[in-house]
Amino acid sequence: MLNDIEVTGKKDTRSGFGDGILEAAQANENIVALTADLAGSLKLGGFIKAFPDRFIQCGIAEANMIGIAAGLTIGGKIPYTTTFANFSTGRVYDQIRQSVAYSGKNVKICASHAGLTLGEDGATHQILEDIGLMKMLPGMTVIVPCDYNQTKAATKAIANYEGPVYLRFGRPVWPIFTKEEDFVIGKAQILNEGTDVSIFACGHLVWKAVEAAKILEAKGFSVDLINIHTIKPLDTAAIIASIKKTKCAVTAEEHNILGGLGDSIAQTASKNFPIPIEMVGTNDTFGESGKPEELLVKYGLDAAHIVAAAEKAMARK
Repeated sequence: MLNDIEVTGKKDTRSGFGDGILEAAQANENIVALTADLAGSLKLGGFIKAFPDRFIQCGIAEANMIGIAAGLTIGGKIPYTTTFANFSTGRVYDQIRQSVAYSGKNVKICASHAGLTLGEDGATHQILEDIGLMKMLPGMTVIVPCDYNQTKAATKAIANYEGPVYLRFGRPVWPIFTKEEDFVIGKAQILNEGTDVSIFACGHLVWKAVEAAKILEAKGFSVDLINIHTIKPLDTAAIIASIKKTKCAVTAEEHNILGGLGDSIAQTASKNFPIPIEMVGTNDTFGESGKPEELLVKYGLDAAHIVAAAEKAMARK
C-alpha cells in the first residue's frame, strides 16, 4: 500500500477549502460564507463571484462574525466562517463556546494558516493549541485533513453534517497524495498496514509520516500508517485494532503535544490497550518566524524525527 502512494501535484490545503465550498454551495443554496477581512487568504474568490448575495464581509471583527453565523443557523442557513486558525479559535473562544457549541448551532468554523507552516508571520499567528481548544468543547467535531484533495472533500462533507464543526487547514503548497474520494467524518484512513509500529498522523504531518514510513520500511520495519483526519469523533476502533497488532505507537501533528492528537491516542490506548507511545509535535512552546520546512525541522516535526520516535517506541516494547 505504501508503494501505491504517489504525489500527483502540489497545492495548498486552503485552496482545497476554496474549491470545496464553491462546489458545496452549488449543491446547497443554504450555504453562506462569512469572513473577517481574509477572503483572499481563504480562497473565497470563486464563491464570491458565483454567489455574491451569500457572502458576508464582517471585517476585522471575528467575535461578531461568530455571532452572525450562529444567528444565521436559526433561519436554516449553513454558515461557513473563515479566518486564520488563531483568530478562528483563540480570539473568539467565548463566542464559540456560548453561541455555537453550548447552543448546538450548525456553524462550520473553517480555519486556515494553522500551525508552524504559516511560516514568516511568526508566533502570534501560528496557533499550536487550537485542536485542544476545540476538541474540549462538547458536541464540537474537529477535522484536520492532510492535503488539497482531502480538504476539498471534507469541506463538502461538513455541509451535510448537522452540528458545529471545526475544520483546520494550512497555508503552504503541499504534496497531493490522496485520491479524490468522498470524505467520511470519524472514519480513519488506513494508508499502510504493518505489524511493528503504528504511526497516527493528521494534517500536514501525514505526508511527513508517509516519508518516515518509507524510510522505516527500507530499514526492514513494518509500519501501520493511519491518517486520523477526524480528531473528534475519534475512530477508536481503528486505533485499538492497530495498536493490538503493533504494540507501540507514534503520533505526529503540527500542534502542541499537550492537548492534541497525541493526547487523544494516548487516552484511547490507556483505557483499552496500554502501549509505549512517542509523540511528535511541538513541546509546550510557541513558534517563531521562519521558512515552513525549516521550522518543521527545528521543532522536530519532520520525517527524521518521526523515524527516530518510531525506533524509540519499538525499543520500549
